[in-house]
Amino acid sequence: MTVLKTSLRNFLAHKGRMALSAIAVLLSVAFVCGTLVFTDTMNTTFDKLFQVTSSDVTVSAKGASDTGETTSDTGKPPVLPAAVVGKIERTPGVKSAEGTVFSTSVTVVDGDKEKLSPTSGAPTIVGNWNANDARTMKITTGAAPKGAGQIMVDADTAKKHHLKLGDDIGVITAVGTHHARVSGIATFTVTNPGAAIFYLDTKTAQQALVGTTGVFTNVNVTADPGVTDARLKRDVSAALGTGYKVQTAKEVADANQQDVKSFLDVMRYAMLGFAGIAFLVGIFLIINTFSMLVAQRTREIGLMRAIGSSRRQVNRSVLIEALLLGVVGSVLGVGAGVGIAVGLMKLMGQIGMHLSTDDLTVAWTTPVAGVVLGVVVTVLAAYLPARRAGKISPMAALRDAGAPADARAGVIRAVIGLVLTGAGAAGLAAAAASDHATTGSAWLGLGIVLTLIGFVVIGPLLASGVVRVLGAIVLRVFGPVGRMAERNALRNPRRTGATGAALMIGLALVACLSVVGSSMVASATDQLDKTVGADFIVQSDNGSVITPQAVDALKSTPGLERVTEYKILPVTMTTPDGKVSKNESLNAADPSYAEDLRTKTVQGDLADAYGADSMSVFAGFAKDHGIKQGSKVGVAFKDGRTAELTVRAITSDEVVVDKGAMYVSIATAKKYVPADKMPLDLLFFATAKEGQQDAAYKALKASLHDYPQYTVRDQTDYKQALKDQIGQLLNLIYGLLALAIIVAVLGVVNTLALSVVERTREIGLMRAIGLSRRQLRRMIRLESVVIALFGALLGLGLGMGWGATAQKLLALQGLKVLDIPWPTIITVFIASAFVGLFAALIPAFRAGRMNVLSAIATE
Repeated sequence: MTVLKTSLRNFLAHKGRMALSAIAVLLSVAFVCGTLVFTDTMNTTFDKLFQVTSSDVTVSAKGASDTGETTSDTGKPPVLPAAVVGKIERTPGVKSAEGTVFSTSVTVVDGDKEKLSPTSGAPTIVGNWNANDARTMKITTGAAPKGAGQIMVDADTAKKHHLKLGDDIGVITAVGTHHARVSGIATFTVTNPGAAIFYLDTKTAQQALVGTTGVFTNVNVTADPGVTDARLKRDVSAALGTGYKVQTAKEVADANQQDVKSFLDVMRYAMLGFAGIAFLVGIFLIINTFSMLVAQRTREIGLMRAIGSSRRQVNRSVLIEALLLGVVGSVLGVGAGVGIAVGLMKLMGQIGMHLSTDDLTVAWTTPVAGVVLGVVVTVLAAYLPARRAGKISPMAALRDAGAPADARAGVIRAVIGLVLTGAGAAGLAAAAASDHATTGSAWLGLGIVLTLIGFVVIGPLLASGVVRVLGAIVLRVFGPVGRMAERNALRNPRRTGATGAALMIGLALVACLSVVGSSMVASATDQLDKTVGADFIVQSDNGSVITPQAVDALKSTPGLERVTEYKILPVTMTTPDGKVSKNESLNAADPSYAEDLRTKTVQGDLADAYGADSMSVFAGFAKDHGIKQGSKVGVAFKDGRTAELTVRAITSDEVVVDKGAMYVSIATAKKYVPADKMPLDLLFFATAKEGQQDAAYKALKASLHDYPQYTVRDQTDYKQALKDQIGQLLNLIYGLLALAIIVAVLGVVNTLALSVVERTREIGLMRAIGLSRRQLRRMIRLESVVIALFGALLGLGLGMGWGATAQKLLALQGLKVLDIPWPTIITVFIASAFVGLFAALIPAFRAGRMNVLSAIATE
């Protein structure tokens, strides 16, 4: 009980000094809990949606996907004959059956040809208004569509794009473009997670989406009272026979949930990973806080030991303080986590994915996990300082406060750090020298972990040297104040090393990802320059196929020397080794593609692969199946006949564009696939006539003016799009890493604040002998700057080493250019100095306001 009282008294006495450590715990726990609440809420939202929108039994074509999305090779959804509805209605146990038709392979535009698709990645759905949709939507304005000239839109999409009754809407499909005017607006009675939904009447939907009437994509079946979904499925399947996909409501919901779950799992684990990084950084802050508090209370602890306190009691006292810190920070963090989840939901709403706070889901495991994690991490981080406190002898009561042993890192620590760093460097070297990506990745991971731990352990030794160099470059120009700042940073290398290490972790990851991202862009750009011979690439940004009408417009564009079509055909292959490879694909293109993409071959000439009954394979596939130039491969085309094709070329695996592709000519594909089953073009390549590139570029854009779903890019545009995609991903990662950097900044603030308290008497003496307040504040700011630059130098150097090694592994995949983004690295380094200045504002202000006489009188 005495130990608990002592711990409570000390905790409350130093609550101000504990505050920043508590904030670090709070932020880390909040990020974990916020992630769990946010993803659980998304799961709840989608669960409700799928349960409500699924009929008792759904019947669809055999080739339809489990989630109901439109297949993209023909641009049209697989359909059922309308006669199926009557057959189902006559089945025992069926209360009602309703045919529906819908497609997700659509682009919807307004009267100005601006796309109305969601920006969140959610689908655009066009279908017929039916009873199943009426269960989840209520018409709040206007009326349901009647006739070819009317269309209804969901309220969220109407609000986002300012649509009103009478506005012109264009529905672009593989069939063509259908125009209609808004007749009504329907509001979701459940949460809409972001899809844009448009409704036509049944006949118009069939004609616009499929090109013919008398067909449906699905039949929604409702059971008679007392009939289970499983029994209904069995009876309907028996009535229809084979050739149909019959699913219960649960099976449809599970398929949709599995699709969403894959996305949510990636999001959850990625965000939890960044929360883990923040926790790791927070550990250094907590260690520093308790180490400094123990050092400042050396005389106090010595007196406790002198009057009978045992080592175990002293140790326990410090750990109880850490426990209190962990509990307070974690409990507040759980509450903040719910706030973060709500904030994320609002953010998702801004980009079109609407999540209602009515569905906010806080499972009991979330606060428990947050509190347990926060408390355990805090107590473990405080263990070493607590152990050090337990070793303080009673004689320490007769000495000045402070632990002399903290003045420099121990020899054993330095040796361990050097060994770990050396082992990590060896792991990175092994990764760089590896010939296989899998083996190299394992070595890379080991090297990153060991070098990171090694740098943390060896931090005090590095601080002694690096701070001196930085001091000579940065601080000496400030005269005596700069030299004092340097000496203060060197006074306790262990503390400086731990503070710098917290910042080092976040910046190391920033530098590593910057090098990897920049190298990927540079490598892909280099490959494009070397291999792409076409001037223009035409494609849809969402992967949709190119409609025949757009193809005609492309081919009639003036100023073009050649146009190359490019399709993807699903096939099953029987290779010379007797193996059957399912779910393969052939890239079918015109023979001019050999000029548009100068792909390196290891055997044969790629142009020969576009001959009659010829093909190419890539080197890895050829090696796995014993294929050589001249080998025969059996190719069973989906919806077509089986062909025996001769391998005329084997392409290299060391490419970036179309890596792993196997080619065949469109003429060969047409020989074995019926015209009505032939997939539409996925993209087009075009080359302008000599000297007419600019005119052809403008002409292509003009030709596709009525087809806004497609984008025309020249090579410069394509490179910029690639750079933007990688840049957006990196910016997202940098944003998540900002949490770790914020915690690291709190560490610098806390270190300086406690350091000011520790040096109260010293500061008073310096003020007494003539140091001005301005000089004092400058000294503390410069100390903070040099600590921040020390952490940045270690982090950026370490990160560039990781990034350069990762690029060696990417080179095995064809990304051979190493590009160090020096502007980014230099900007981050300079920004670290400003981080140091910012972190020192409050400690410097407090130091400057100290009363000189009171400071001198401090024990």
